[in-house]
Amino acid sequence: MTSPVIWTRLGLVAPLYARMNGMPATPVSGISIDTRTLQPGDLFFAIRGDHSDGHDHVAAAFEKGAAAAVVDEAHAGALFTTGPLYIVHDTLAALQSLALASRARTGAAIAAVTGSVGKTSTKDALALVLSAQGPTHASVASYNNHWGVPLTLARMPKESRFGVFEIGMNHAGEITPLVGMVRPHVAIITTIAPVHLEFFDSIDGIADAKAEIFSGLEPGGSAIINADVKQYVRLRKAADESPAGQVLTFGSRKGADARFEDAVTIAEGTRVQARIMGRRYNYIVGAPGRHMAMNSLAVLLAVEALGGNLDQAAADFARFTPPTGRGERTIFALPYGEFTLVDESYNANPASMRAALSLLRETQVGGKRIVALGDMLELGPQGPDLHKDLAEAVVSADVDLVFAAGPLMKNMFDVLPSKIKGAWAETSAEIEKALIASIGPYDIVMIKGSNGSRMGPVVAKIKTEFAPRDADKSAEG
Repeated sequence: MTSPVIWTRLGLVAPLYARMNGMPATPVSGISIDTRTLQPGDLFFAIRGDHSDGHDHVAAAFEKGAAAAVVDEAHAGALFTTGPLYIVHDTLAALQSLALASRARTGAAIAAVTGSVGKTSTKDALALVLSAQGPTHASVASYNNHWGVPLTLARMPKESRFGVFEIGMNHAGEITPLVGMVRPHVAIITTIAPVHLEFFDSIDGIADAKAEIFSGLEPGGSAIINADVKQYVRLRKAADESPAGQVLTFGSRKGADARFEDAVTIAEGTRVQARIMGRRYNYIVGAPGRHMAMNSLAVLLAVEALGGNLDQAAADFARFTPPTGRGERTIFALPYGEFTLVDESYNANPASMRAALSLLRETQVGGKRIVALGDMLELGPQGPDLHKDLAEAVVSADVDLVFAAGPLMKNMFDVLPSKIKGAWAETSAEIEKALIASIGPYDIVMIKGSNGSRMGPVVAKIKTEFAPRDADKSAEG
């Protein structure tokens, strides 16, 4: 079965501002900037990155079946005979131009999501519930930066009914041009937390940077804000001054348009009780945690604002599962029982650490609560103190054993009670052996840290050392 065409040969020339090398190009069924994931029929953009240049991989792209490649004038001569080429002045600018053309041609209802914590899972949940109501296009993984957003836009089929985009930032001013490309009808800020403090003077500065998402709203669109955050008034002012036609709020605060009432962790995830737009809802989110329940309120407000079916979306939330590295749970077999691995290894900041620890405390455990924590990065001068402050949250979560990796996590590890200290090391690889040796029947093991702290390989190591419970049963059968 062939993939649907998203761009024709002639339809690409104008938006790319390109000339061609004369070799016949076929219609395009996808867009790629990475030959490792490129699929036959993709248009390959040779983007210059921090550590590599896509022009070095054009030949490999054609070997994997690329329909054509977009290259710059400086490399056109050397690559002229490799395959069909769209030759442009700057490949990233051409990708951005194609993204704008994609946005201009679509009639989709579009949402954009940002926030210090939870933007990827919120984006994924919104895409999931909307996909049951019509063709939905969404960012993959965390494609939320200066190349990820235009790449996602350029990939959007013309026939999409809904589009869901994640918008990220490390510095002030980064969201404005991205949301200017997306031009959403709905813009969500999940929450504000001390993330990227290395680049900001205060959390208020982070709030102002996140509030840039409202600047790109289509006139009359909807701004959705967490009513519980300390920066609510600041965010509300930015939303009121934006093109938004309405501002919707979610949270525990009285008067919120989507008001949280209760959440109970169950085997299937989280049972949520809330009042949304004046109506009471009871539904299940297929992932555990109060933070998941809270962000589900933002999702349901977005569905309503985008013209979707709110009742259907609430029911479909039961199908949601957290993305890899963001709370995924796997049960592994042991000779005399089993244990649960909670993979939170994708990223971390003080707010998400506390949310994960709080959820761990709420989880019924037959054995030990074990955590392996890596450094939280980009916190600037406050980093050591923010790590040290986590010790109280660890103790409050009734954790039985702590393993920590990285120089910043030593600030936390040093002040923990001696009885719960497992091991600390400079790197995550150095704690693997001791961590694995500590795991026993009916334990729950949570791994969390910033992506740069390399806690993902710890998860991978555990997965190679133990067999998933279902695989073990299959082998016995």
